Amino acid sequence: MNNFNFKSLAISGIAIALALILFKTVTAYGTNNLHATSLIHSLYRLTLVKNLPNCEQTNPLILNIQQSGIYLNASLLPANTNADTEKKFTLTGKLQNQELHLSGKMDYSNLCSLPASQNSLIQTITIQMPAVDKPNISGQININGNPTILEFTALPETEKTPKSNSH
Repeated sequence: MNNFNFKSLAISGIAIALALILFKTVTAYGTNNLHATSLIHSLYRLTLVKNLPNCEQTNPLILNIQQSGIYLNASLLPANTNADTEKKFTLTGKLQNQELHLSGKMDYSNLCSLPASQNSLIQTITIQMPAVDKPNISGQININGNPTILEFTALPETEKTPKSNSH
């Protein structure tokens, strides 16, 4: 008991008390202010309100989205293609203030059924839409080189899960 020092005991007690107070403060802040990003649907069926200029028939589209926190990768393909076999995520973007902002390049023939004689063009596009779960979501597509903004309605689709053949 000769090595007992009241000063060392007081310093250790104060350090432990400060560590507990700091832990409680950080925990309370995180509980009140930090929230995980909401998950969004991964498949949407897009229907354009109007056809594109110089386009007789607009293809129905599927917007396929992969989410990692607020960061998004997406593809916009005609509905008649197999989304499982064609995993070309050419659009990137962010989820900000509960809105999707996507941009990238895509083949113009994905939007418009072009005659075989016309070559498809790679266009830069941007897509904006709210990330809310309601039956009809309206958004817009802006195509570089096209002065009109294309309005669309998006319907969330249920993902098709492959059937297992296990016995």
